[in-house]
Amino acid sequence: MSDRIHVATRKGLITVDRTSGRWAVTRLDFEGSNCNLVLADPRDGALYAALDHEHFGVKLHRSMDDGATWTEGGVPMYPEFTAEDEQKQAAAGEIGARRDFSSLSEIWELTPGGTDQPGVLWAGTIPGGLFRSDDHGASWQLIEKLWRRDERWAWFGGGKDSPGIHSIAVHPANSQHVTVGISCGGVWVTEDGGATWDVRAQGMYADFLPPDEANDPNVQDPHRVVQCRSSPNVMWAQHHNGIFRTTDSGEMWKEVTNVQPSSFGFAVVVHPNDPQTAWFVPAVKDECRVPVGGKFVVTRTKDGGKSFESLSDGFPANHCYDIVFRHGMDIDDSGDQLVIGSSTGTLWVSENGGDSWECVTSNLPQIYCARFAAT
Repeated sequence: MSDRIHVATRKGLITVDRTSGRWAVTRLDFEGSNCNLVLADPRDGALYAALDHEHFGVKLHRSMDDGATWTEGGVPMYPEFTAEDEQKQAAAGEIGARRDFSSLSEIWELTPGGTDQPGVLWAGTIPGGLFRSDDHGASWQLIEKLWRRDERWAWFGGGKDSPGIHSIAVHPANSQHVTVGISCGGVWVTEDGGATWDVRAQGMYADFLPPDEANDPNVQDPHRVVQCRSSPNVMWAQHHNGIFRTTDSGEMWKEVTNVQPSSFGFAVVVHPNDPQTAWFVPAVKDECRVPVGGKFVVTRTKDGGKSFESLSDGFPANHCYDIVFRHGMDIDDSGDQLVIGSSTGTLWVSENGGDSWECVTSNLPQIYCARFAAT
């Protein structure tokens, strides 16, 4: 199990350590800055922090000494917005007019490449661009084959103004096989390192769209997509319209039904060694992003979604208004240790697969991302 957690918050990157069995905040980096994402690379121990300095824009920093010192890397850059792009945007109508595909708003996902690809990182951004770095984030290359697909002009923002890539899963046995989740643009897969792409969101549906568009795989809103390490053909998605699961790398998704107290939410993790087991953090619905009845719970299935448990030991039983964002939950390599960071700055840890939870602190800034340190 890990004894360190990295927490990306509205006011900086916070380190939480366990010493003599007790968890405590031990360090703050980038004090006062909006840190929306952190990655601890298990291949080389590098630590990455994505920052949104608002007036000064998006920055990416890397540390090779566990946060003692930091160096600034590069950030993704978009190609020039051409006259042809303007025409395609105009043809998309009202939806197109609300999107800006010309400048970086946020690095929304960072994922290491395969174990056979030292130095390779993948980044998902808002607006919906996918980028690759071959030099530990010093420079970035846009994946043009996905960016230039005409389907991109139908993508639109979910909770954000523009569409964004928030989930990237690299197949553990084939680093050329990469799956990305887009809000709202469905799930896309490449099996040749980005040279060709297929949309794989069949089976998902979007009830916020007209009936004749609801099943279009290109406009689905998967809030988060995760892949089982030991059975990578199995993936789970916390979608805007519920929970979905695939056992064939996204060729077909099946909805998981009868989930109580709710199937709405943003975060999901899957057990690294058991594709049948996954955890979710439910909320009422899109228009009411609070725990059902004010009682915070985590739901867990151990049988592939046939049944669910509602886990509440250690959580507030009433008057709780925490929501957990897409990257606010993590699981360690053993599958026993979980961490949750909430929108109101509470951090919980479980050492027994979610059966019980310890509140580490409730005094942090808004938490965007919580990650266990690389071990």
